[in-house]
Amino acid sequence: MGTARWNHDDWSDYAAATSRKNTDAVFTSRSMAPELNPFGVVARESRDSDLNPEATAVIVGLDVTGSMGMIADALAREGLGTLVEEILARRPVPDPHILCMGIGDVLYDQAPLQVTQFEADIRIARQLEQLWLEKGGGGNACESYNLPWYFAALHTRIDCFEKRGRKGYLFTVGDEEPPPGLSAKAIARVMGDRVQRNFSSPELLTMVSRMYHVFHVIVEEGSHARHDPHGVRSSWNELLGQRVIGLADHTKLAEVIVSAIEINEGRDRDAVAGSWSRETASVVQRAMQALEPTGRPGARGVRF
Repeated sequence: MGTARWNHDDWSDYAAATSRKNTDAVFTSRSMAPELNPFGVVARESRDSDLNPEATAVIVGLDVTGSMGMIADALAREGLGTLVEEILARRPVPDPHILCMGIGDVLYDQAPLQVTQFEADIRIARQLEQLWLEKGGGGNACESYNLPWYFAALHTRIDCFEKRGRKGYLFTVGDEEPPPGLSAKAIARVMGDRVQRNFSSPELLTMVSRMYHVFHVIVEEGSHARHDPHGVRSSWNELLGQRVIGLADHTKLAEVIVSAIEINEGRDRDAVAGSWSRETASVVQRAMQALEPTGRPGARGVRF
């Protein structure tokens, strides 16, 4: 997928229409859309095309439990256009193909993972609004942020890595702690895969890091992050190190993701923050305070 090209006018028309609707009118699904069900999916593909000759896979996994639906809402109204257009303008990576995921809790939710296609045009917005904002979750102080890692590692095929040896990007976004692992039973229920054992989150991170630069964005406005900011941050730091991003304003998610990609690709952190308007620059500067470039852009391996 991802054979078309982004058109600003298409986005402007979509955003104008969306701005007049409330959240329930934008996200009308009351159960998981069959098109977004990961069960039985062999692979989501990001392939080069005439219009996108050097496709770069970018996955954004959004927590849709509790009050976290505000993240998907902000992305659908403004953030998605900012994300794509700023990557195209700044070119930290070429030809972005965006795939969005909805993340829930594999122990409690009916739809703990929802997955769009990789798209390069307005179709990603149309698929994003198909997400079911289940607003579930449980009392276990974590959501299933490792489900996207499993899916991306084993159920995506991306030309940026397969043809050019350049990793894609994967961002999970939410306000809770990472889960300790993922059981074989959960994988069978959600994906349909029959695996022989459970996986720890560090194992899944190693698997997905072969093809993707992996980040987590902590939504600091979320109730769990506000209640236990140190616990949430320290648990993610232990797992991801510097690739943990604190987001003080959820409406700036797109700008923070673009900035993280720029810095990871070798651009100066202060210069990246200063390239945004004053209010956004402050949010980006704070979010990027620990992030350093990986090294050679797109490098292979399991470094994170």
